[in-house]
This record gives sequence, structure tokens and C-alpha cells, in this order.
Amino acid sequence: MIRTRVGYSGGTHKSPSYHALGDHSEAVQIDFDPARISYERLLKVFWKAHDPTSKSWSRQYRTALFFHGEEQKKAALESRERETGRLKGQIRTEILPASAFYPAEDYHQKYYLRQDRLIMKELQILLPSAGDFLNSTAAARVNGYLGGYGSEAGLKEELDQLGLSEEAGKKLLSAFSSRR
Repeated sequence: MIRTRVGYSGGTHKSPSYHALGDHSEAVQIDFDPARISYERLLKVFWKAHDPTSKSWSRQYRTALFFHGEEQKKAALESRERETGRLKGQIRTEILPASAFYPAEDYHQKYYLRQDRLIMKELQILLPSAGDFLNSTAAARVNGYLGGYGSEAGLKEELDQLGLSEEAGKKLLSAFSSRR
């Protein structure tokens, strides 16, 4: 991943916020390098990360996949067809064209990272502005590892590139291992 952001998408309300969402849904925006991970691989992760047969209880929390362009649309629809064949029940996840994405408030960003004071403090020193933090590949990567995503080998390979002290690096490795 290059970066991830949580926010709001899929609606018409201008500048939504958590307390004034309008007709938007909560969403995750993912910037990725197709040379490192394919869109098809991201689709596999997407389908495994939720129950696509469950009915959304509100528009705010609906399950939707927002595509960019015809190639992504085709791949998303094909992946939904594969899931339909694999699962019992109607797939309720919507596949929709991407619309404007509005980042959520700062305190909603990088949930797992915000739970670790030492690592968060170090990254805030390296990335003092909210915009730098939000758009940081390192912050996105650390957040993912703290959430238990990725591999231990991958974490060890890139640990020196994340900008953390030796102490914070050891803590990240320990936290990652405990989530697996």
C-alpha cells in the first residue's frame, strides 16, 4: 500500500463529517502500486474482509466497492460473480462508480496506530502536520502492521524504512506478532 485514508463517499452532500454525513457512506480510500499488488489481489482481500451477504442496516455502514474506470468496474463485477458462486445467499455489496472522497476527521485516521502512544508519538514528530500524517506511506504501513496485516518477513524487511527508533521498532514487531 502507498497509503490509506478513512472517510466518506458515495453521496451528494458537500463536505460531510461524522456528525453531518448526509447521504454518504463511511469508506476507505486505498492508494496502491499495481507493480507491487494487483487490483485483483485487493479485490480478494476486500471480499474476505466482510460478509457480502449481510444486509446493511444503514447507508452510513453499507458495504460498497467504488471503482475507478472501466477496467476496475469489469474486474469488480467479475469478482462479485465468483463470490456469488462461492457463497450461499444473495450478495448485497454494491459496486458503484467512485465519486468524491472526503477524508474523515483527523481523529478517525490510522486507528491501530493511535492506540500505541510510543509509535504514534514518534510518527507525529516525523510527520507534524495532519496532512503529512494522513498522506504518509509509513503511517499507513505501520497502522496495517499494528492491525495484524501483512507478514512478519515483510515487516522485518521494511522496518528500517519506517523511520522508527529501535525501541519503537521492537514494539511494532511485538505488537504485530501478538495480533497474528
